Amino acid sequence: MTCDAEPMNDIDYMKQALIEAKKAYSEDEVPIGAIVVCKGRIVARAHNLTEMLNDVTAHAEMQAITAAATAVGGKYLNDCTLYVTVEPCPMCAGAIAWSQLGKLVYGAADEKRGYRRYAPDVLHPKTEVIAGVCAEEATELMKSFFNSKR
Repeated sequence: MTCDAEPMNDIDYMKQALIEAKKAYSEDEVPIGAIVVCKGRIVARAHNLTEMLNDVTAHAEMQAITAAATAVGGKYLNDCTLYVTVEPCPMCAGAIAWSQLGKLVYGAADEKRGYRRYAPDVLHPKTEVIAGVCAEEATELMKSFFNSKR
């Protein structure tokens, strides 16, 4: 009899993305974190770096997609899943589409700047989307960050 560990699920992976979001928070970045999983293995971890890099495109998703493409050796990520703590913006959703990501899992909805408001059809047609995973934790992290700025 073997004692194989249970495979990680969407909640387990989102908790890893939340760790990245907390790193962003501690670096005074908007606390959004992302990971990319390919065939059961985390191949990329990232968080917002827009302040540190002085680059408006340095969102967690963009950093994670770039790192994942390097890790898997190709620009198409159709066998991968992106876990991100907050709904991607239209820019990031466009990158998700161009990378042909197999699955997108996000936590908190972004009613003001999320892709669903501005470009609901931007994702690749084959990309599966799951919303609301660990949404409360992601929302509380964002609220705490922005309340500290006021």
